Amino acid sequence: MIDVARKLAFLLIGYGGLGALARPLVGGVGVILMLHRVTAFLERPDGPNRHLSITPQFLDALITEMKRMGYAFVSMDEAVVRLRSPRGAGAFAALTADDAYRDNLTEALPVLEKHAAPITVYVASGLTGGAVDLWWEVLDDIVEAGKPLSVAMPGGEMKLDCATPEGRADAFRRLSTHITSEVREEDQRAVLRNWAGMSGVDASAPNRKLLMDWNEIRRCAAHPLVTIGAHTVHHYNLKRLSKDAALREMYRSRSMIEAELGTTPRHFAYPYGYAAAAGLRETELAREVGYASAVTTRHGVLRPEHARNLHALPRLSINGRHQDLAAMRAMLSGATTLMANRGRRVVTV
Repeated sequence: MIDVARKLAFLLIGYGGLGALARPLVGGVGVILMLHRVTAFLERPDGPNRHLSITPQFLDALITEMKRMGYAFVSMDEAVVRLRSPRGAGAFAALTADDAYRDNLTEALPVLEKHAAPITVYVASGLTGGAVDLWWEVLDDIVEAGKPLSVAMPGGEMKLDCATPEGRADAFRRLSTHITSEVREEDQRAVLRNWAGMSGVDASAPNRKLLMDWNEIRRCAAHPLVTIGAHTVHHYNLKRLSKDAALREMYRSRSMIEAELGTTPRHFAYPYGYAAAAGLRETELAREVGYASAVTTRHGVLRPEHARNLHALPRLSINGRHQDLAAMRAMLSGATTLMANRGRRVVTV
């Protein structure tokens, strides 16, 4: 219900003209847009991960509309320069994509070429190399298999019925909450693979099917519009790790990408990126490692004050819930930044 109410509010602001009035007052100097998947061929349009995907057609329409509104599309390198040295050159937008889905290369890049719009793709080296499972997609496969599950939880054994759409949705919610909040980050793969075994699911399949491999990452990196950033090794929730373990994830991610591509990634994205996954400690670690910027998933536009907070940059999520230009205009106005952050104009951690 919260998501429905928020979407309605975004649409009212976008269609009602309030966004146009708000933008000069609270619109900021620019935005970082967050993507995951960009595809016209979503296997399960009604699945629990549908919010992670938009169509290439919507991406095309969004970039076209934002250009009409006066946004200049820039790389993350240029976004950092503009934050540090405001030139009064108008609003800017930086496109980013998390996890390195293959459709970023095959379906999104042609749209970006049409508009000469740069993008930063954040690579989790363990996901790319296959040492880590794409757990949210594996979990979707597990519940979609429709078999009953008996899962050990802190409160005892829990039986889940996956035979109906309602049962599968409930099972996905319960299992995703359990694996992200009650299972140690380092134990998640073993737990997930146990569930996959019970359901007859190949836990490695989503990585092979959906994510780029290193050869494809190299193709992306060679493209003049693409910057490769780091997204840790194991896509762990850094806030749930010790300081040393979190630091290793940041350092090793950078060094593994450098070894594969021959260049050092300068920009970083916190896995998950919400308040329970990235805080002040993590921003200090990202600065210590030497990243030029680090992005969260906090909802917000960029303000001049972010020049002092380059390792806690908010983004606007471009996802399946908001494939509507009016909703996007509402977000770009800055009005929804105030709504989502209890009146705060400058969103960090």
